[in-house]
Amino acid sequence: MVRVGDPAPDFSARDDAGNVVRLADLRGRRVVLYFYPKDDTPGCIKEACSFRDAMGRLRQAGAVVLGVSPDGVESHRRFKDKYGLDFPLVADEDHALAEAYGAWVEKNLYGRRTWGTARMTFLIGPDGRVEHVWQKVDPEGHAEEVLAVLQRG
Repeated sequence: MVRVGDPAPDFSARDDAGNVVRLADLRGRRVVLYFYPKDDTPGCIKEACSFRDAMGRLRQAGAVVLGVSPDGVESHRRFKDKYGLDFPLVADEDHALAEAYGAWVEKNLYGRRTWGTARMTFLIGPDGRVEHVWQKVDPEGHAEEVLAVLQRG
């Protein structure tokens, strides 16, 4: 897994509008890269809406927010439109991005083992290094936790 101080793995992936998003293009800015399991599910709705509701303050703190899940571009577009999300959702259908960050994990649900995206967030500094990692995210109010770290500098 990627740790604080590590260079953030670069990536190139499509967002909900079909645009290519590259981490390298965001160099010089702080990036909040948050991984979530699935579009339009209860925890993911809470988390996405908490980022939406805090977006003005997150932008004031100089951050770019990117949500990442294994859902495709069209699913992201519907999710974004339904909840008025004002930040890009990145499609990680082959889970290469989640794997690179250590967010692709084995899960155990009622004794059934599957692989999926863990709810994790990485704050990437302007220099491309990881500044902070949230490994076990509570979707309720997570954006406020991220904002608190951003405002500390």
